[in-house]
Amino acid sequence: MAASESNPRPIVVVTGGGAHVWAIINDIADRVGPVTVILETPESKKRLLLGRARRQGWISAIGQLGTMVLSRLGKKLLAGHAARLIAEEKLETEPRQNQAIVEVASANSPECLRAIEKIKPGVVLLNGCRLLSKDMLAAMPCPVLNYHAGITPKYRGMNGGYWALVSGDAGNFGSTVHLVDAGVDTGGVLKQARGKPGQGDTISSHALRQAAFSRDICVEAVNDALAGKLVTIDPGLPSKQWYHPTIWFYVWTGLRTGIW
Repeated sequence: MAASESNPRPIVVVTGGGAHVWAIINDIADRVGPVTVILETPESKKRLLLGRARRQGWISAIGQLGTMVLSRLGKKLLAGHAARLIAEEKLETEPRQNQAIVEVASANSPECLRAIEKIKPGVVLLNGCRLLSKDMLAAMPCPVLNYHAGITPKYRGMNGGYWALVSGDAGNFGSTVHLVDAGVDTGGVLKQARGKPGQGDTISSHALRQAAFSRDICVEAVNDALAGKLVTIDPGLPSKQWYHPTIWFYVWTGLRTGIW
């Protein structure tokens, strides 16, 4: 894809897809320049379950899977709420007709690297894809950033907004754009945005809500990368990695606090 005069080098977003991801991609395309999307095939639920069982044990893995299933059901049941959120925030949550998309099996696959080398981007933004391997990261020809739906380093990992709320830390309901290193959301922080969940928001809609108030920092970080002006900041926060809540924790906490 040809670059414009104001955007001399192309932009690549590597993702597994999702409404909140397309909202950010479309905003970057409107405000910075054309985006080529490298769309990876999501991991199977079986592979995901086995991986989590190895790392955290079968009890936690099954409990987390239960919450993921419930969250997916919640998206269907609360589709009207999501539609209102999208309309109110003017989010464009589907790929456009002329969107350049390269489909790959994995963000770590040889075809993904070949695509990036062919495009010669000025920046690669990760958003909802697999962690890049050390070898893949070392082969990147440009800065690699990650959009994370949580305030790092305090809420690294999964469901950062949810964990901030249930931890009584609503002031850190937000998101981060950071440099990518070999860790889980441990790279240097570039930009952060904080907001508030709306009435009726749940773990199923937090990503959309966060995307709505985080579009500016994504645009700013991409622009900084293209201009060679990336500067990290120190949030002065402790570091902790979080995972999906187990189904029993999620239900009990929801009944007790009203935070779903």
